[in-house]
Amino acid sequence: MSTEKIKEKVLDSYNECKKDSLNDDDILLNTLHSLQKEFDGYIPLEAAEILSELMDKPTSRINEVLTFYTMLSTKERGKYIIRVCKSLPCHVANGEKVINQLKKRLKIDFGETTEDGLFTLEQSSCLGLCGVSPVMLINDEAYGNLTPEKVDKIIDKITEEERGASK
Repeated sequence: MSTEKIKEKVLDSYNECKKDSLNDDDILLNTLHSLQKEFDGYIPLEAAEILSELMDKPTSRINEVLTFYTMLSTKERGKYIIRVCKSLPCHVANGEKVINQLKKRLKIDFGETTEDGLFTLEQSSCLGLCGVSPVMLINDEAYGNLTPEKVDKIIDKITEEERGASK
């Protein structure tokens, strides 16, 4: 993507978030979330640099925010980002079996993306769904009361939908 196109996306996102946000920190965070959607799940470093200039903030401040929040990424990720809860309630509810099944099924580890670019596996602290642990988020959809068998069904369903969509 050209630098001009990146600048245009950053400027559009920034101006839109500036209208809806109260202070500079809100504008920054909201713009980063918006940019991540614009760039299909990640924020290119060039976009962060452009935002830095636009907001008159050091690039180190932008990168600080980018690396602090696990929901933001500077690396390209899969179309489906699977975040698995690693907190104690999920662990006690056999969350480790769910994690092992995901790794085995997808043939990747945390921080990796499947060869087809469909799934990225990430670990997360508490997702706030302890009542239905173990849990995972796939993009914005939560799945609870997981078992290795349920994990397979969920992955099968998404994979089949993707194959159907690409025909």
